[in-house]
Amino acid sequence: MSRFRLAIIALFLAFSFGLPVNTATAVLPDEVLDDPVLEGRAREISTLLRCLVCQNQNIDESAASLARDLRLIVRERLVDGDTDDQVLNFIVDRYGEFVLLKPRLTPGTILLWFGPAVLIIIGSIGIFFMMRRRVAEAKASGPVVLSKAEEKELEKLLRQ
Repeated sequence: MSRFRLAIIALFLAFSFGLPVNTATAVLPDEVLDDPVLEGRAREISTLLRCLVCQNQNIDESAASLARDLRLIVRERLVDGDTDDQVLNFIVDRYGEFVLLKPRLTPGTILLWFGPAVLIIIGSIGIFFMMRRRVAEAKASGPVVLSKAEEKELEKLLRQ
């Protein structure tokens, strides 16, 4: 193996192991609140809110400018004395239910919560009745009659 390849492998291994992984890298130092209790609450609320740009990340993990704006709003509301629920309600009123990573159970989201289970139940019932009909059709058609050649072939296979 050439020295170049060995150097590449060594660099890969050096950068692969032991590097700390911080999921909250998007929170900038100027966003962090001085009060550790309020900051902890802000971080907890932020894990419940979806970045509307990234959509699969919470706002603490996203570096998008909209996520930063949401983080600042959360912290501003907490400093103003809002409870966690009030902060969440404010954000939801402003951006809609989609901003929540785990949507609330409401009449508008009931299909989202129970739709997959209902589809599985309906599919299972459909498969049950389809299999039951096939068994009934097989019984109604009577036994399968083999020709002499097929019987000899079957005996030959069974002996092996």
